[in-house]
Amino acid sequence: MKRRDLLKGTLAVGAALALPTRVFASVAPGTPRDRILFDIAKRELLRAGHAIWRQDIVGIADFGLHSAKRRFHFVNLERGEVKSYHVSHGTGSDPQHDGWLKQFSNTEGSNATSRGAYVTWEWYQGRYGTSVRLGGLDPTNDAALRRYIVMHRADYAEPAHIERWGRLGRSNGCFAMGEEQFRIALMHLSGGRLLYADSLGLEEDGSIQPLPELARYERNALQFGPDAAANAF
Repeated sequence: MKRRDLLKGTLAVGAALALPTRVFASVAPGTPRDRILFDIAKRELLRAGHAIWRQDIVGIADFGLHSAKRRFHFVNLERGEVKSYHVSHGTGSDPQHDGWLKQFSNTEGSNATSRGAYVTWEWYQGRYGTSVRLGGLDPTNDAALRRYIVMHRADYAEPAHIERWGRLGRSNGCFAMGEEQFRIALMHLSGGRLLYADSLGLEEDGSIQPLPELARYERNALQFGPDAAANAF
């Protein structure tokens, strides 16, 4: 689904969504982007149903933005607020390492980020210390568990990496964050909550960030071949 179509659908139905058995706070005044994120969070909770057992906070990873931007949004439906942080994408989604995600993949060994809804599971000790297991809820990410797609901290996801290189480093498809930001995710997003990943490209004013021409060419070449990419311009 194209992200413009997704956002149109979200805006059309978002106001009508009402989650059963919970009463959320009225959305506090915020940016146009925040109001769209609230609608997406409610829509995805409704779609996930009983797979999600804690519905107070939803994480939305917007991989339509450059990795130097704060594109991981904690949408707190009870408090009516959105807080945004950095998150890395996978090497297989950005072979050129320019900070732009060009493709999603659910294939084992792809080292790519996967699109779709996840449920956050328990903590465990792994290669990067404390990490959070994820369960993929869609056909586009249902291999998450056997691909070891998790949330974890990493030095290459620290804001200092952006200051030096102009972008974050890349993961093997995991949602990697800096130390402080991951600690927030660990406390407020684990334990049965929803994490949703897509290429939305939402700026604060609600507009959609278009991919730069070169990144768009690379994305089309990866997905459809170089001839199709050339014909797209």
